[in-house]
Amino acid sequence: MTFSKILYETLDGVALITLNRPERTNALDQEMLGEISAAMDLAEADPNVRAVVVRGAGSAFSSGFDLKAQMEARPAGVDEWRPLLRKDFDTVMRFWHCPKPTIAMVRGPCLAGACELALACDMTIASEDAFFGEPELKFGAGIVVMLLPWIVGPKIAKEIILLGEDRVSARRAAEIGMINRVVAAERLEDEVLRIARHIAAVDPGLIKETKRALNRALETQGLLQALESALEIDLAIEGAGSADKIAFFDVARREGLRAAIAWRDSRFPSPGA
Repeated sequence: MTFSKILYETLDGVALITLNRPERTNALDQEMLGEISAAMDLAEADPNVRAVVVRGAGSAFSSGFDLKAQMEARPAGVDEWRPLLRKDFDTVMRFWHCPKPTIAMVRGPCLAGACELALACDMTIASEDAFFGEPELKFGAGIVVMLLPWIVGPKIAKEIILLGEDRVSARRAAEIGMINRVVAAERLEDEVLRIARHIAAVDPGLIKETKRALNRALETQGLLQALESALEIDLAIEGAGSADKIAFFDVARREGLRAAIAWRDSRFPSPGA
C-alpha cells in the first residue's frame, strides 16, 4: 500500500507509523486520518507485528487537526460536521482499541487532536523538548476526544482545557500522568524501540488479553459512553459555530493562521498579569 502523508514500516516486530507532513507540523487532515486508519489495519492484520509506535517526522509530533484544511473547506451545520468529527474520533480511538500495544513517541508540539491521539495510546514517551496541550477553547472549538479527565482527573483536565493550555512541558505532563516518561531528545527513538521490543517479546495473546483487561477497568466506569456523549456535545458546538471561531477564521483568511493565533492569544491576560 502506498501512502502520501504517513510512512509505514516494520522493524523487529514493531510497526512504525510516521506522521509525514513536517512542512505543516504534521497536522492531521482527513486524508492523513484515512491513511493512519489503513496503517492500523495493516499492523493489526500482520501476525509479525506485536507493537505499534506512532511518531512525527521532523521536529514535531503534530499540531493537531488541520485548521487550514478546515478553514478552506468551511464545513457548516451538524450534517456537514458529523462525518468529519466521526472520522477524527474513530481514528484517534484506533490506538485505544488496537489489540496490540500502542506507543506514542513525542518530540516537539503534541497539541489538540494529536494530544488526544497520544493519550489514546497505551504509553507515551516524550523527549525533553516535547510539549502538550488542548488549546481548542481559545479559538472557539470543542474537544473531539475527551480522554484527558480519564487520564489526569477532572480538576487538572478542567484547568488545561478551560484555560486552553498549549505549553504543558514534558516534565509537567509526566508529573500529572499524561505521559509515562521523559528522555533526552537524542535517546528518544532508542528508548521507545527498546520498550516496544520488550513488549514484542511477550506472548501476543497474553498482551492482547491483558490490554483488554486494563482498558476494561475504565470502560466499565463508562469511559466509552462518556466519550461518545462528549463527541455529540462537540458536534453541537461545531454545528452551531461559535462567535470566537468565526472571528478566528476571519482573521486567518485575511492575514493567515499565524496572525490568527496571535490575535487569539492577544485576547487573554499574559501569565502573571
